[in-house]
Amino acid sequence: MEQNKNAIQELYQALLLVKNTQEMEAFLKDLCTPAEIRALAERWRVCKILNEEKLSYREINKETGASLATIGRVARFLKDEPYNGYRLILKRIYKK
Repeated sequence: MEQNKNAIQELYQALLLVKNTQEMEAFLKDLCTPAEIRALAERWRVCKILNEEKLSYREINKETGASLATIGRVARFLKDEPYNGYRLILKRIYKK
């Protein structure tokens, strides 16, 4: 269990070393399968749409193809969970 915690922390540290989108693309292509990258991208797209608060879950499902379970999970983490990772990055993006 402790090894897993250390490995996760090392991954976080490695992600912090990425300097630009090209490096991130190369790193993620090495680290993840294409399906995993698509899943991450899908969640991020759903997050941005949910943040706009204009579409229902079913409309988001139609627009993105994301399952209702995925949409619900992203919504829960966006609004209810204490981590606030989505909110932090959304704030940084929309400050620009």
